[in-house]
Amino acid sequence: MKTNFKSLAIIALGAFALHSCSSDDNGGDAIAAPEISNFEFGEGSDHSTEQVAYKGSDIHMEAEINAPGTVASIEVDIHGHDLEVGEGEVEWDFEQSFTDASYLVINPTFHEHVDIPSNIPSGEYHITLTVTDELGNSTEVEGHIEILDPITISGFEMDETVARGNDFHIEFMIEAVNGIHEISVDIHGHDLPVGEGEVEWDFEQTFSEGYHELSEAEFHEHIDVPATAPAGEYHAIFIIEDEDGNTLEYETHIDVTVPTL
Repeated sequence: MKTNFKSLAIIALGAFALHSCSSDDNGGDAIAAPEISNFEFGEGSDHSTEQVAYKGSDIHMEAEINAPGTVASIEVDIHGHDLEVGEGEVEWDFEQSFTDASYLVINPTFHEHVDIPSNIPSGEYHITLTVTDELGNSTEVEGHIEILDPITISGFEMDETVARGNDFHIEFMIEAVNGIHEISVDIHGHDLPVGEGEVEWDFEQTFSEGYHELSEAEFHEHIDVPATAPAGEYHAIFIIEDEDGNTLEYETHIDVTVPTL
């Protein structure tokens, strides 16, 4: 009987050891990868969930993270695809790993604001949020955001020529998400000969009345050209500034002529 009892004990112990090894091999105690839910992003100033933001402002980002294992890092990647880089603009790729103590826990809530440069191309950008725990498990979610200019103009119309001693008209629509601060107009000639009885003419004026703080307005003005202005081509620059200090510049030309008798 003693021999049989010992044999049974050895068999039972071996079976338990075999079961334990099998559980380890199958990852029975493995911690599940993090889960990301309620991922939202948009214009930072009002925590918008519309997937639109503006150059020179920021992107609001938020997500709930269900992480059974302690979070080791939260990474954000933002980049555009084949966006045309205009004059004065630079390509923008944003990558950052967030390792604040408030995130290196179980089940954190992610909430950050990412600054958008003012000199990047407008268009669609791809966003990736990746959460990694201390065991190396990781999960990512993706989305797209449209980054727009904070100031736009449309329907620009201006006379191509004007006889000196008369006026010419300018009109265009302005949309400024942060509100219009002022509109500056600069008109000047380049190396135009000044004849007898003529006086060099440069025009500079800032317009704010009727436009200030509006998010949408029609700019419609008439500018007088002195009768003594030299004839020739003049360069016109229009600068729209919003309440956040962003500016949009538009350039064109107008020919000043001698009136016919």
